[in-house]
Formats: sequence, structure tokens, C-alpha cells
Amino acid sequence: MEKQEYIDLAEENLFHVYNRFPVVFDHGEGMYLYDTDGKKYLDFGSGIGVMAFGYGNKEYNDALKEQVDKILHTSNLYYHPPVIEAAKAVAEATGMDKVFFTNSGAEAIEGAIKTAKKYAYVRDGFAGHEIIAMDHSFHGRTVGAVSVTGTKHYRDPFYPLMEGVKFATFNDLESVKALVSEKTCAIIMETIQGEGGIYPATKEFIEGVRALCDEHDIVLIMDEIQCGMGRSGKMYAYQNYNVRPDIVTTAKALGAGVPVGAFAVTDKIATHSLVPGDHGTTYGGNPLVCSAVAKSVSMMEEMKLPEHVALVAPYFEEKLEELTKKYDFAKAHRGMGYMQGLVLTIPVGDVVKKCLDKGLVVLSAGKDVLRMLPPLIADKKEIDEAMAIIDSVFSEF
Repeated sequence: MEKQEYIDLAEENLFHVYNRFPVVFDHGEGMYLYDTDGKKYLDFGSGIGVMAFGYGNKEYNDALKEQVDKILHTSNLYYHPPVIEAAKAVAEATGMDKVFFTNSGAEAIEGAIKTAKKYAYVRDGFAGHEIIAMDHSFHGRTVGAVSVTGTKHYRDPFYPLMEGVKFATFNDLESVKALVSEKTCAIIMETIQGEGGIYPATKEFIEGVRALCDEHDIVLIMDEIQCGMGRSGKMYAYQNYNVRPDIVTTAKALGAGVPVGAFAVTDKIATHSLVPGDHGTTYGGNPLVCSAVAKSVSMMEEMKLPEHVALVAPYFEEKLEELTKKYDFAKAHRGMGYMQGLVLTIPVGDVVKKCLDKGLVVLSAGKDVLRMLPPLIADKKEIDEAMAIIDSVFSEF
């Protein structure tokens, strides 16, 4: 089948909620994707931060194939080895105590919100609590996740949303303090804002929010769906700040290609919140996805990928800084580890498209940021290749 035939068939049958690029990817190998025409693309998007090991990793693939031949699904009414192994791996990686597996990052956010609300309900004996979220944040597409997403155009079509959400300014501690009341049950924030423009939290802000939560017995929810799993140079980005949240959400590279998410909580929160009947999922934590989680975490540790990211990221940032000095429309770069963005005054969508035409997959974030989320296996060679393509595209402007 020709490329256009694939695209026509897709548009005939798929609900048009994505503005897809006219590319039909067929397979991947290492850092590269190949389309149905055989064209090769260097991947600096990694499926929006999912494909930590790149494509075609035999050790990872073999682990999933082995599980497929054993059992795919049992439901959460029974134990099975993969969920036990995966829960232990995630608890140790996050520094949390208890883990609940979901099907996606948005579902992890939903579970985190319910857990925080139930914790406050158990403590106070009544409902009606409030949540403080951050402007320009992004937490997912479900109604609960959209309710705490601090970007107006994501929320506007779907009102009425979940009540009791207030928005503070990211990295402005006083704006958070001004919203705290006796009704506040949780503060939710990304450690590094992704869709909002690649903004890492400052040390002073994250430490201040943690202290504020401790003072008022507020649940601190750190959303690490995009920035977690080695991308920042630590297994989880909050570990760069030596701050421990009460709840952490994780997904994307957690399954390295298999759709799975999780939220993990401290013993204190677990003991005083959800009980059987409060929350559940049919597919969440099934044997297949949990075999992927256990393998993903163990491989990341064995390959020392967070350490690799921390080692190579300064070179990545140096090359981005060179682009900001060379082109007036490249105003700044910001990010952490292998989650980097270039702030542009030229149309970001055009840059993304031109890069794709030249064989480089990159993303956008917000209206003015070129976003780069390479697989964690990327080295200086691939960084040089990507920067050369971006340089070539920039020269056309």
C-alpha cells in the first residue's frame, strides 16, 4: 500500500482529533525511525518521551515476548509475579512506599487526585476540599486531569469541570501561599513543566512548596509523567532537589512503549486514604504491562541511563546555546537533562515540519518552544546530527 493510501484510509476511519504529519512510520532501529517509503528519521521526540531505549532493543522485546507466551491478563482480583516485581521496582525507583498501576498518565493523575481528596476526607470527616495547581501546567485529557491543567484553552470547551481548583504561578511561592486555605487538600505540579514550555522548578520554589505542605498537612503531588524515568539525569526529577513528594505520578518511559502509568504514595497517605472499593481498573497492572515496567526499570538501572543523561546533557545544552547565539530568533534554551527546549520567535510548527522533511523528529511545546525529548540512549554523535539539521532549518529563516 502506498503512503497516501494509508493516510486516506486513516482519515476515513480515525476520529480526527490529531493533526498528524503526512508520514507513515513502519519500523524503528536504535535512534532511528523508518517510514513506509524507506526514509530514515533521527528521533528526538521518542514518542513524546516514551521510547527511552530507542527502537528494537532485543532485551526489552524478549522480555515482553516471553510474557505474551505465559499470560496476558488476570484482573486485579489475583496476584501475579510481574505486578509484584514491577511494584517493588517502582517503589524503589521513586522512593515511595505503595504503588497503583494505571493504563496511562492521565489515569495516574485521576488516581492521585482521588487519593488526596480521600486523605483529606478521612482526616477532616467531610468532603469539599480544594486543589492548588499551576498556570501553564498540563496533566492530561480526562475531565479530572483537565480540571487541574493550567492552560485555559484545554479547559474552556468542557465546563463544568471538577470544582475547587485554584491556579498559582509556577516558581512563585508567594502566589501559592496566597491560595492556601483550610480547604486545601493538595498542591499538584510538574517538576519540569512540559507542554507549558519546558520550565524546570527552581530549588527555592520546590523546597518552599514542600515546607508549605508540611506546615498545613497538604498532599504534595509531583507529576513526573514526562520528566521522570531518567530524563532529567536522575530517575525522577524531584530527586535533583532532594525533595520527596507525598504522591508521584509516572508513565511514558515507565513502560518504554507499552501503555502503562502508575501513581506511588507514602505509607502515611496509603494508610489514611483509599480502601477496597474506592478505586480500581480492569487492565491496570496486568501481567504484560508489568513485565514491561519491571524490565524498563531494571534496564535503566543496569545501563546507568540517568547517569548517562547527566553526563551528556551539558554537551547538549552547549550545542543549544550555540544556536541561540547564532540566530536572533532563537531567544533562549531551557530544560534539564534530555528534556530541552529552544524559545523561538519564528513559527515553531513550521520548524517542526521542516525538520521532519530533513529527517529529524522534534516536537513543540506551547506556542514558541521547539521541544527535544531524545531516547535516553542518545550520545554526542546523535546530538551533533540533530543540531546540524536544526541549524540547516534555521538558516532557511
